[in-house]
Amino acid sequence: MIKVLAPAKINLFLDILGRLENGFHSLFMVMQAVDLCDEITVSKGEGGISLTCSDTRLPQDERNIAFKAAKAFFAETGIEPNAVIAIEKKIPFEAGLAGGSADAAAVIVGLDALYETKLSKQKMCDIGLTVGSDVPFCIKGGTCIAQNRGEVLSRVKPLKDCFIVLAKPEKGVSTAAAFAAADKAYIYHPDNLKMLEACSNGDFEGICKNAGNVFEQVIEVVERVEIKETMRIHGALLYQMSGSGPTVFGIFEDEEKAKGCACELKKKFGAVFVTKPVSFGAKVI
Repeated sequence: MIKVLAPAKINLFLDILGRLENGFHSLFMVMQAVDLCDEITVSKGEGGISLTCSDTRLPQDERNIAFKAAKAFFAETGIEPNAVIAIEKKIPFEAGLAGGSADAAAVIVGLDALYETKLSKQKMCDIGLTVGSDVPFCIKGGTCIAQNRGEVLSRVKPLKDCFIVLAKPEKGVSTAAAFAAADKAYIYHPDNLKMLEACSNGDFEGICKNAGNVFEQVIEVVERVEIKETMRIHGALLYQMSGSGPTVFGIFEDEEKAKGCACELKKKFGAVFVTKPVSFGAKVI
């Protein structure tokens, strides 16, 4: 039996550059793994693939991206499918935190360890890309610039030690619907080059100053204004939506300010977490 931690991610920067010939969107993102993690257990059973999840609202069959990741692993390696997968959910779903992709990444990493296939990280990322654009980052983790669909990953200097408050309103957002809305809208593009320079130099203040997420222009999250204002009042250096939302994150240098903000937000929102940046992706424990 193998246990794997699957960290959530936030988008410090997200810009949509256009459409690719394959129908996917060309993106420029800065992605950061945080220590809010699902825990996935993989083991051998009696043949076939079975999956259970602590959150029964999520599918526990072929519709689950983690199940698809297992199928992709066995197809690539030529091993007869045999896996029992158990997912202990901590990351909210439809939150812009890549919870499903993190689980898929953990399944690939876990099966590689279980079957001792010794796949390279790049090969695991290639398998992951077949089931989801965020899966390669969730395998790699840390702090990365992500381009194209999200699979072209370049490590940059790690985000300095800080505290990241996550607040997710009750209603989720469909990623497909978010991209459809973006396709119909005129978008103001943030400054990719300034963000790239800040990340390359490990300029924490520059990252906070030049951060941006174009989905905020097309996705209506009623609670976003209130969450951001609460984060601002408590001293957040940056507050913005992650991914296609609706989760809003705030970055704090001071732990007590972060905890105070989280305490205030918990009065109105159930899914509130104080996290820290981590340097790893899906990791066997």
